[in-house]
Amino acid sequence: MKNKYVIGIDLGGTKICGAVASFEGDIISKYTIPTEAEEGEEAVLARIITVIEKVIEESKVVEDEIVSIGIGSPGPLDAKEGKIITTPNLPFKNFNIVKPIKDKFNIPVYLDNDANAAAIGENVFGAGKGTDNMIFITVSTGIGGGAVLNGKIYRGNTCNALEVGHMTVERNGPRCNCGNYGCAEALASGTAIGRIAREAVERGESTSLSRFEKITSYEVFKEAEKGDAVAQNILNEALNYLGICVANIITSFDPEMVIIGGGVSKGGTVVFNKVQEVVEQRCFRAMWENTKIVPAALGTDAGVIGAVALAIMESN
Repeated sequence: MKNKYVIGIDLGGTKICGAVASFEGDIISKYTIPTEAEEGEEAVLARIITVIEKVIEESKVVEDEIVSIGIGSPGPLDAKEGKIITTPNLPFKNFNIVKPIKDKFNIPVYLDNDANAAAIGENVFGAGKGTDNMIFITVSTGIGGGAVLNGKIYRGNTCNALEVGHMTVERNGPRCNCGNYGCAEALASGTAIGRIAREAVERGESTSLSRFEKITSYEVFKEAEKGDAVAQNILNEALNYLGICVANIITSFDPEMVIIGGGVSKGGTVVFNKVQEVVEQRCFRAMWENTKIVPAALGTDAGVIGAVALAIMESN
């Protein structure tokens, strides 16, 4: 759409990133500032507005040419009402973030879960381009997901569909931050991999991981690659649970593609080979043969490009 642009806002616990982009996804200007969530709801809202003003100014785009604003935020949230209900790393409690921004700029504003926004981004501009049915999973600090079904984002009844990290994959598993036991997030996220490794060291297991003062999933991947048996076992177990999670999703949605992003996906072939192996064990052959499991394509800009894609999708 010539001379028409959108704004994408990636709202996170540590930073707010905004961009003005064309309908082809080309970023015209981008600006990032710290969230400073501890300052409260109104302060964070004011910082979002500052980012929007800054990207408009730097883009040299006339405000009349901006069609919509998309905001990707951690959930739970109510996308229909434009409210962030509550989220651990942001100060909002049943806060309508859409109305004040819409009133300020007189531009339509759309809010969605950050994983949904990333799913839309991968569908419109990334690895899922050209697919009508795809699932996006991000595996990092936590595990989240989004689904594009029949060419449209699937939000579910309360706008919180695809909370795949809180799918139970082990009945008697460890307690998750959500209060449940045996969630995928508690067993297969980057945070879980780091925690399980630290527990192994504390138990006195013989492992090269014990030489690290701070152990995260990064160290586990590195030591596993060097041949450390404990690190290899931890990864094998965690990725088995991730594979179960993906297999359940394929069985439920029968997608063309499952895209895996986030820090853990950077583990590369060890991650994707194990997930594929588990999927083949647990899914109908007709399903797994027709589902590609691939890495995300949008990299570090995934959040803001997802918010841009949300704004574009809602404008059409």
